[in-house]
Amino acid sequence: MLTFNELYEKLLKSAAENDGKPSLEGLGEARFDERQLQCLLRPESCPPVVKTERCACPDGDEACVRSCIFGAIVRDEHGDVKIDPERCTGCAECIEACKSGKLTSSRDILPVLYALKNSAGPVFAMIAPAFIGQFSPSLTPGKLRSAFKKMGFRGMIEVALFADILTLKEALEFDRMVPALRDFQITSCCCPVWVAMIRKVWKQFIPNMPAAVSPMVACGRSIKRLNPGAVTVFIGPCIAKKAEAREKDVADAVDFVLTFEEVRDIFSALGIDPAKEPDDARDHSSRAGRIYARTAGVSEAVKSTLLRLNPGRSVPLDAIQADGVAACRQLLADLRDGKIKANFIEGMGCPGGCVGGPKAFLPRDEGRINADRYGEEAEHNTPLDNPHVLALLNRLGLQTVEELLEDTEIFTRKFD
Repeated sequence: MLTFNELYEKLLKSAAENDGKPSLEGLGEARFDERQLQCLLRPESCPPVVKTERCACPDGDEACVRSCIFGAIVRDEHGDVKIDPERCTGCAECIEACKSGKLTSSRDILPVLYALKNSAGPVFAMIAPAFIGQFSPSLTPGKLRSAFKKMGFRGMIEVALFADILTLKEALEFDRMVPALRDFQITSCCCPVWVAMIRKVWKQFIPNMPAAVSPMVACGRSIKRLNPGAVTVFIGPCIAKKAEAREKDVADAVDFVLTFEEVRDIFSALGIDPAKEPDDARDHSSRAGRIYARTAGVSEAVKSTLLRLNPGRSVPLDAIQADGVAACRQLLADLRDGKIKANFIEGMGCPGGCVGGPKAFLPRDEGRINADRYGEEAEHNTPLDNPHVLALLNRLGLQTVEELLEDTEIFTRKFD
């Protein structure tokens, strides 16, 4: 019986050799789990976390079940673990907790390869702000962009530009929502685990969340608005983005989500060395959008933008952050109990923020250094200073930055 990883590797090799079309003939007489095959061919049919083998934990050991605050993991009548695709957020806590190593992330790689070779419309790579230094210390964004084009993508879009736009939206919302010291705003535009914690567990705080989509969703929707028929592929260190992309109210934005690990597998399968590609350099995002990659980045971005929007504001932005599921839970409990005096609340599901994601290659401290360095290299400090922001908003039909508060089609979602 082929393991999940063996089945994955064989199908990936077959797809790379057959214009993106995996062939079962290459499996020969090998036996495999049909459910795992479907998860690889149609990942949307499975939860973001996949069980690779029957649970081997001893009776009474509920580490994976206890780790899930969303109640997504249960045991069936035979004592085997089942994952509820409707409840699983892809936070990866259960993967970390599983002592037998029987849980792993789902993979969108096979349908992406198929789309790259067979899609009627252009396919775009949308790279998360945490990408700097992940594939190689010396790999520039321009070389990575060229490598994606060689892979078959029409282009590589840095999601940091859309983090700029969402920073501006959240700064405008804060200026409107928090006129007094007793009010507070919970950032809603970045981490899907943080947002899911509030929507599913701490619902009393939903009124304090601005109705903003994530930069990933904003990027995907914008690409599709400007390029009808386009296929959008988000790339980052996060498993939870796979769950976010399937949420019903934003499912129009992103077709597939790849982790850095999956992208590395594609480069290997296609024989592409990004370091040897030409440098297709472009620079559209500000420092504000680039530092979303690490904890406190959203707070810093919104605060600096608010100061540019309203320098004479009487109530300043006073932020507090938590990173990691346990710390986020404690922060929300303290907020409920009236122990928090800050008026801007930021949570990240992974320690260190996105640079500490489960599929990041670098230690989170090194990832943070890279994110800060890339931020300092930006030509502009805030989205208000960035001419690319207003130019893009104009192309999308918004003539002023204030219209971000009225937009209901691209940058807004309804939390319930």
